[in-house]
Amino acid sequence: MTVDNTESQMRKGLLELCILGIIQSRKEAYPSDILEQLKEAKLVVLEGTLYPLLTRLKNAGMLTYRWEESLSGPPRKYYSLTKPGLKFYVQLRTTWDELSNAVNHLTTTL
Repeated sequence: MTVDNTESQMRKGLLELCILGIIQSRKEAYPSDILEQLKEAKLVVLEGTLYPLLTRLKNAGMLTYRWEESLSGPPRKYYSLTKPGLKFYVQLRTTWDELSNAVNHLTTTL
């Protein structure tokens, strides 16, 4: 067992919450902007991880997207939360807050 493996699993478990939070805060987001914001937060994610997750969330009805023409290349896909997606995000956020508070309480009182 290594710290790296556990850390990786923890990050993967929170990735949906972080991505939905980024999209929610911006109202809509382009994938490279999502990657940049994750990188700034020291949560480095590869495109090969992000795109399948966005597709899975879209297929589950949590996200929708719109196309916008780009002057510098192909059209861009901008993602936004659907009403069920916003509800899901709020539920994930509530769960995270509860877990975070519990873990902080347990690890600081030992």
